[in-house]
Amino acid sequence: MVTRAEELNPYENAKKQISVACEYMKIDEGIAESLKYCTREVCVNFPVKMDDGNIKIFTGYRVQHNKARGPVKGGIRYAPDVNMDEIRALATWMTIKCAVVNIPYGGAKGGIACDPTNMSIPEKERMTRRFTYEISDMVDPEKDIPAPDVGTDAQTMAWIMDTYSILSGGQDVYGVVTGKPIRVGGSRGRASATGRGVMFCTKEALKHKEMDVKGAKVVVQGFGNVGSWTTKLLHDEGCKIIGISDASGALYNDDGIDVYDLYNYSLEHNKLIKGYPKATEITGKDMFALDCDVLIPAARENEITSENANSIKARILVEGANGPTTPEAEEILSEKGVLIVPDILANAGGVTVSYFEWVQNMQRYYWTEDEVNAKLRDKMLESFEDCLEYMEKYKVDMRKAAYILAIERVADAVKVRGIFP
Repeated sequence: MVTRAEELNPYENAKKQISVACEYMKIDEGIAESLKYCTREVCVNFPVKMDDGNIKIFTGYRVQHNKARGPVKGGIRYAPDVNMDEIRALATWMTIKCAVVNIPYGGAKGGIACDPTNMSIPEKERMTRRFTYEISDMVDPEKDIPAPDVGTDAQTMAWIMDTYSILSGGQDVYGVVTGKPIRVGGSRGRASATGRGVMFCTKEALKHKEMDVKGAKVVVQGFGNVGSWTTKLLHDEGCKIIGISDASGALYNDDGIDVYDLYNYSLEHNKLIKGYPKATEITGKDMFALDCDVLIPAARENEITSENANSIKARILVEGANGPTTPEAEEILSEKGVLIVPDILANAGGVTVSYFEWVQNMQRYYWTEDEVNAKLRDKMLESFEDCLEYMEKYKVDMRKAAYILAIERVADAVKVRGIFP
């Protein structure tokens, strides 16, 4: 019997997913075991002067999972509950994700245990710059490239890039991070990339299930960067967004929510949707149980567990967030015939366009937004088809297929490079 704590440990879930996939493969046991471990883990405790003059100690993390296919890539998140196991899991998933969409990166992740909503901009800047100094021996355009995640944004990346550039002798090292503002080396199309990738995968999943895209009823948990872009892009494709939630609450309208109007409302209300007058307020629990075609968790990990999986009525689950579904919940949903498009495919649009940004930085040659979006569409559709092919080949669900595909690519790289010494 799996305990609640074991079910909700993201790192244990990541290792379990690797083990399950390896059962279907002929893979060297040593290589398979190595994928369950991160190659480098750093925890730093550092002081920051707050606005009131007091010194506060923050704890930060940077974890590198596997470099066999190239430099490691992964976001930095600021949240009160950031911990080492969460960062390990996210770094592991990033290795798998990069391999699924076949971009030449391994996985990494970082974070600081803090509450950015209760910090001033100067405090966040000082914390970010000091954290960059603490991990400056790890990050590098050819070794480890951070990006935004929960609680961080383009401005955060600009501070990291500037600090690293200063520490590197003053030259502008644009390629050390991605997700930057366009005026300092960022890529057009990066802000919408993760949501756009979710949209592409949702459309392909509906087609695979022989369901109409136009009029499809969609519920989205989360209305941050990923959720808001996902809802707007799916709305543009003709889907009906009947449920949306964020940290402040959940909304329902069976006739469809005007997501552009809701987004403008949120901007006027501290980026929260609570109180929106053109929809009914419901609980988050009730939102997961809405009768819909597609459910898209686009918030945090472990949102769909064995406790609420039975109430889900969606025919398709598209994971916009990292690790939103526990293995125990997935078993329940699979028995109900739910098609799950896993996070390592569904939300890979962000890291894909981050790769495009890095390529542009290294070449000092920049693409138009239409070019970026077209390249992203091609990559996401190709990867979706690859996963469908492996589903058929191994007679497994899409998550197992994606893991088998990714592990095969990583293991091949490890074997070709060999073990030193």
